Amino acid sequence: MIVLPFPPAEFSGHNTGAWFTKSPLIAAYRLEAKLLTKTWMRETGFQVPPSGDILISFRFVPPDKRGDRTNFAGRLKPQIDGIADALEVNDARFLPSYAFAGPEKPGRVEVRIWTP
Repeated sequence: MIVLPFPPAEFSGHNTGAWFTKSPLIAAYRLEAKLLTKTWMRETGFQVPPSGDILISFRFVPPDKRGDRTNFAGRLKPQIDGIADALEVNDARFLPSYAFAGPEKPGRVEVRIWTP
């Protein structure tokens, strides 16, 4: 399992802030997801098949009761891109599923990756 930090509200589709103010934060979350995924791959020996779907599940554990669960998946885009970077695949191969847990500080997203 890969444990990512809970994505901030700035990544929500409702956030209309200027892209250049969010760009460094997006880059940081993408890079962290890439590095954590590479570590997981080394530890587990996970091998990416040359083609086909890659199953990926996300379990959201928000830091508090605020937030809209329907927006959580969209907030993950920088982290999904980082995972794809680590796997060296196009994220179009991902077949995602989502689960939601009650809030726990500081919040996290638990990621599981496997192939059919």
